[in-house]
Amino acid sequence: RFALIGDDTQGDLAAYAEAGALKIITRARLPVSACEDAEIVAFRSSADLREHVALIIGKQSGDRQPLVRLHSECLTGDILGSLKCDCGPQLDAALHAMAHEARDSGGWGVLLYMRQEGRGIGLINKLRAYRLQDQGFDTVEANQRLGLPDEARDFPVAARMLGLLGARTIRLLTNNPAKVVALEAAGITVSERVPHQLPENPHNARYLATKRDRSGHLLI
Repeated sequence: RFALIGDDTQGDLAAYAEAGALKIITRARLPVSACEDAEIVAFRSSADLREHVALIIGKQSGDRQPLVRLHSECLTGDILGSLKCDCGPQLDAALHAMAHEARDSGGWGVLLYMRQEGRGIGLINKLRAYRLQDQGFDTVEANQRLGLPDEARDFPVAARMLGLLGARTIRLLTNNPAKVVALEAAGITVSERVPHQLPENPHNARYLATKRDRSGHLLI
């Protein structure tokens, strides 16, 4: 009897996981400043209210490894132009790097825009951490004082997005070796880590130093 219950439970869990799996919902042409013939692809899961998107730059080809950037949503940096981080400039530079690949070498790129604000802790908690940073704590210390992890992003979701796009071997635009490890653990082959460092400013210099010294980012 217990074995039957166990079998039924495993079947129910498998069915739930499949029903809640991330899927491509729709896609459309989206001209952007970096590339006028870009395509946006929307993903959704019934188990998660967040809707992630991918922006494909250039002509998708199974023969070429795409240049990929995982970009976590940052309202303050991407939309409001915050100088406390480097998110906005990184997003813009990534799109232009992909456009350069497509235009000059016939390659293609994928920007994954992940709805994981504040490395997964959410907007409100990120702003609470900002208040602590204003008191002298670095980004890691601020998160710890709030009882939050420094890293809470769901990288397997990014891996599934890439899999659904047919991009299982990629060149990853990142300074963070942990992203490479996380994607490879989820079944994506990273053939090359492409550095993505931009100049600092007086407002984000400590933030970038903390990334380098405490989070292992490969920054000069």
